[in-house]
Parts: sequence; C-alpha cells; structure tokens
Amino acid sequence: MKKLIYAIGLLCTTLYATGQSADATLTIQQNNSGLTISRHIYGHFSEHLGRCIYDGFWVDEKLPVQKKDRIRLDVVEALKKVKIPNLRWPGGCFADEYHWRDGIGPREQRPKMVNTNWGGVTEDNSFGTHEFLELCSLLNCEPYISANVGSGTVEEMSKWIEYLNFNGESPMAKIRKENGRTEPWNVHFWGVGNESWGCGGNMTSDYYSDQYKRYAAFAKNYPGAPLKKIACGPNTADYKWTETCMKNIPLNMMWGLSLHYYTVPKTWREKGSATSFTEQEYFTTMKKCLYMEELVSRHSAIMDHYDPEKKVALAVDEWGIWTDVEPGTNPGFLYQQNSLRDALVAATTLNIFNNHCDRVRLANLAQTVNVLQSLILTQKEKMLLTPTYHVFDLFKVHQDAKFLPILLNSPAYTMGNEQIPAVNASASVDSNNVIHVSLVNLDAAKTINVSAVISNLPWNNVEGQVLSSAKVTDINTFEAPNTVKITKFNGAKKNGNNLSVSLPPHSVVVLQLR
Repeated sequence: MKKLIYAIGLLCTTLYATGQSADATLTIQQNNSGLTISRHIYGHFSEHLGRCIYDGFWVDEKLPVQKKDRIRLDVVEALKKVKIPNLRWPGGCFADEYHWRDGIGPREQRPKMVNTNWGGVTEDNSFGTHEFLELCSLLNCEPYISANVGSGTVEEMSKWIEYLNFNGESPMAKIRKENGRTEPWNVHFWGVGNESWGCGGNMTSDYYSDQYKRYAAFAKNYPGAPLKKIACGPNTADYKWTETCMKNIPLNMMWGLSLHYYTVPKTWREKGSATSFTEQEYFTTMKKCLYMEELVSRHSAIMDHYDPEKKVALAVDEWGIWTDVEPGTNPGFLYQQNSLRDALVAATTLNIFNNHCDRVRLANLAQTVNVLQSLILTQKEKMLLTPTYHVFDLFKVHQDAKFLPILLNSPAYTMGNEQIPAVNASASVDSNNVIHVSLVNLDAAKTINVSAVISNLPWNNVEGQVLSSAKVTDINTFEAPNTVKITKFNGAKKNGNNLSVSLPPHSVVVLQLR
C-alpha cells in the first residue's frame, strides 16, 4: 500500500513539471491485502463549546421541535442518515476541566461551572454522562469519551469507567443504578487526555507518556467492555511526540494514538473568512488541506518503526477547516459558515484517510453542530445541512467496505508559481460487490477528464452523484438551504471495461459501479 501511495505522489510530481495535460488517468486494482476502510474514520466530535451541545443537540424544553427529553430529534435523524459511527465528547480542551460527577444525578442539584476555555460562559452540567449516552443510543453510534488528565486524577477516571462499564455490585455501579441506569453502557473508545501538549496540561512528550502509562494502568477492562485506549498524540508535525509515545508506551497499552490538524486558510491570528475569499486564498486552503497526506504518511512511518504489524491505530480525532467566526457572533463560540470550499476540504481529507486505512482507523471531524466545520447549523426551530454534511452522505458508502488500491496520475492545478494535484480519489467495494469511487476536482475553473482502468473487477453499469455549485464561496443559508446540494451525475460512461469521467470544476463525485 505504501508503494502505491508513493507512486501517486511521484506521478503527480512528474506531471507538475511538464504541465502538458488537463486529463487524469486512474487505475483501480483488486484488494489483495484484506484491508477495509473502517467506518470509524467517519466519526464526529461534539464539545461543550459555543452552541454545539447547548442549542445544538440539547435544546430548551419550550423550543417547538421534536425532542426526546431535550435532545433535538431532527438533528439526530439527519446524522443517522449519514450513518454516524462514533461521537467524541466532552472535548477538546473542555475535557481536561470537566469532572464527570458534576454531570450526573438530578439536574437541579448539579453544580455549575465556568467554561474557561470557550467564552467564559456558565456550564450548568444539565448535559452529562447519561444525556450523552442517550444521544449516542438515539444516533445508534459508539461513544468516544475523552477523560480528564489535565486537571483530573487517576481515581476520578478509573471510577468513571467503573460507573460506565461494570455490571455488578460496586460503589459506582450502585450510584449509576440510583441515577436510573441498571445496565452498564459498555463504552469502548476511551481517550486518555486531550492535547496534553497544550490546553490539556502543557506537558512534554516524555512526561505525558509516563502519565499515560499511569492512567492507562487504572483504566480497567470490565466483562463485555474491553477499552480501546487512545493516547494523546501530536499536534500537526510534532514528530518527536509520536516517536516518544511509540517508544515509551507498550503497544498492548494503547489502541490508538491521536493526531490533530486544522486547515487554516491564512494564519492562526487572522484565519480568513468562511464565505468571502479569493481564488488565491481558496488555492492556499486546498494546499494546506493536502498537507494531511504528508502528516499521515510521516507519522505512520514512525509508528511503523515501532509497530510494523500496525496494531496501533492513527486516530485523527480533530480535523477540519478553521476560519474566523461569523461577524457579530461570540468569538469564543467558533461559529462559522460552511461553503463549497469546506466540502472540498472534507472530501479530500476523507480520500486521504481512505487511502491510509491500514493505519488510520478512527477520525473525528470538528465539530458536529454550530461549531467550526459543522455538518448542521441551527437557528431556533430551523435547521440546515451544510455542504460538508452532503460529503459525508456521499462517502458513507465507503464505511467498512474493502479498500481498493488506486494509481492516480493527476494534472496540476496551478496558481502563480505553485501547483497542487487537481484530482484526488479513493475507491472501495462493498459486501454486495458494488464498487464505489470518490473523485474530487479541486481546480476552480477546469473540467478534468478522467480515464479509469478497472483491473479484474467485473461491472456492467455506472451511476453517480455530484456535489457542486456555481462558486466555491456558495453556502446554504436558512433562507436558501439548498444552494449546495447533491444532484444526479451524468458525466460517467463505460468504455469496454474502462471508465470515462468528466469532472466539473470544484466538484465532488461519487460513482457506483455494478
């Protein structure tokens, strides 16, 4: 698989130098590796931040929408449609100031706290452990809980796990039953700290790896609930952090190692507008998005040195585009609009993850509702689906499907003296032997003709769907919620056993070959 990925990069680099062709060639090969694209790559993230939990998932009792308790059900149904596989909670930076016992028991008796990371607002803890796990039950997804290592204790974390997962007589199980839950939830995904190099404690890699071993030693497996423990991994290109964790932490003590990377169009100080940007800024954003390929490859190479059998997953549990907040909104709430550009970021990133499914086996887009690169935006009783939502709807066909290796020769998308591959892609075959190919054309102006060879994989007809719009700046609003939407794609046809595709500019296309 590594050789194929290298070949893709080599072909693209060669083509940049010549710049002769606006066409692309693609070869899709049989899966001889047994690799599958884990559904958990398509996970999401919901932090106690801005209007994600409160006014997103968890709404006022008087809001005139369908609810279960205070969980908003139109949001639930929309996420079920894209087959959300897991949901990460309670943070983020908030996780390392969250004390779980504040969020259980009668709501009127729960203590309030200050959310010091996000706006200094008062957190009333009405949405806690039971509410989150009820949300996951309604979503039919697995919970992924991040434990407090920064300001918490080993005992606090250990007792939370007991509260969640022990089906017997014990102090924590007794309290759980008193709070209305007889059976344990059997939570498997367990993050041991979050961004411990930053807001989670400003630790060094050596110090954190020692702390991880201490905390993980008391993160117990109970019957029916073996933990998939995820260590806090690096910030972007901190390869030393990855090296230290892989060297110091025994492989049998962790299921995964996290990676956080955000695509920031300009700089961290001035990130850039979500809705008003030039083609130059669009090009720069997509170049930064494609940096994920290098990050995953280089961190994976370090992990391969210590874990050649790839037992430990690379869990990219925070990713997405981060822009300036919408004018007039609380800067601590990170509310941003969502354009076609964001959809192209999402599709490109998911193609990268699919092609690295040997190591990337969990990922979480930040964040689900009303924060950063959201799938859903809400305004009182109104709800809209963002362009990014539609990408996850298109790409859900890859979940738990067999990975199909590809060789891609892409033309360049050029801006001044800079070039990036215009096209990226991934492919899989599902349990019904239906082949799915996801293609992204990043070029803002050119149609790209793709000639694809399907090697030793039988198919008779092709159908497709496309996500695009007139401009990369196009958005869905509460007044016009369907500006950017999925439509039928008629630009693919069969030529013998080969496939010809005409990719419109700035588009995402998913093909189904039967």
